[in-house]
Amino acid sequence: MQNKTVTSMISAVVMLVLVIAVRADECVAYQKLPGKGVTVKQGRCTWDTGWFHETLVRRALIELGYSCEVPKMLQNPMFYASVTQGTLDFWANSWFPNQYPQLPKNFEEKAGAYGYVVKNGGLQGYLVDKKHQEKFNITSLDDFKREEVKKAFDSNGDGKADLMGAPTGWAVAKVMAHHLKVYGLEAHINLVQASYNALFADVLGKFKSGEAVLYYTWTPNWSVYKLKPGKDVVWINVPEIKPMEAYADQADRMVASGVEGAVSDPIKFGLIINDIRIVANKQFVQKNPAAKKLFEVFEVSVADISAQNAKMKNGEKSQKDIDRHVDEWIEVNQDKWNGWLEAARQAAP
Repeated sequence: MQNKTVTSMISAVVMLVLVIAVRADECVAYQKLPGKGVTVKQGRCTWDTGWFHETLVRRALIELGYSCEVPKMLQNPMFYASVTQGTLDFWANSWFPNQYPQLPKNFEEKAGAYGYVVKNGGLQGYLVDKKHQEKFNITSLDDFKREEVKKAFDSNGDGKADLMGAPTGWAVAKVMAHHLKVYGLEAHINLVQASYNALFADVLGKFKSGEAVLYYTWTPNWSVYKLKPGKDVVWINVPEIKPMEAYADQADRMVASGVEGAVSDPIKFGLIINDIRIVANKQFVQKNPAAKKLFEVFEVSVADISAQNAKMKNGEKSQKDIDRHVDEWIEVNQDKWNGWLEAARQAAP
């Protein structure tokens, strides 16, 4: 009887030691900081709808021990030149294939795209308010050649419909100008360009006043929370798919089926359905396998990004607000967050 008691006590002690050892290993793994001693130089896009997931990536890098400088806000071409030269390490705001023409010639030698923040989630196209779309039976940009349609969408009396577009520095701005030319719309549509926030504020004001609106937008974006496709506005077609030469091999990514709020199914967006990706300097990811792995596994839903974007448009737009949004997202998505960090830690030597 005494021998059994001693044996049981020894077994219990052994089990306790094993449990302590396992938990110690887990603690060490959890505390592993593969980025300790490394300072990260990050780029940031000029459009605020990309700042939430950019901040989320940076927070994960900090959790992994990296020191992150304040992101440098740049237009796309300047970022791609910087990441290729190695003066910046990464950003989380690439829209591919839309931004391919903005890459420098030696980009693939020096930099690369990693993972998918949002795969096939970057819709972009033209919308009109539902009331006037139904009134004039508008199904595509070609309908703006009709005098009664042009008059309804003409805000300044120049005889052309006003299309609220995108800033000149955005890749899509060139595509929109291309559309007006190849569809013979330059004499019928006036492309209005300014900061997107200012443009959409004008769109929203006109909509609330019952005026006709024609504008460009994309997803994920706060605008689809303000004017909801299918309820307030509808996506319309381009007359036919006529891509710029740089996008000739992407024609199949300009048409989509099952799009909520589209005037037809399928719908010819005429603009590429994009992947949002992280782009980083190759030398940086080679030296930092944990960061590389994080970039590869990181992903956020269109719904989550758009919901946060709507909070920003409701006034929660400071970096402090965005940091709080990140805290809230992590709390709700703790398992996913922990999975990213664990995958990154395991990738470290």
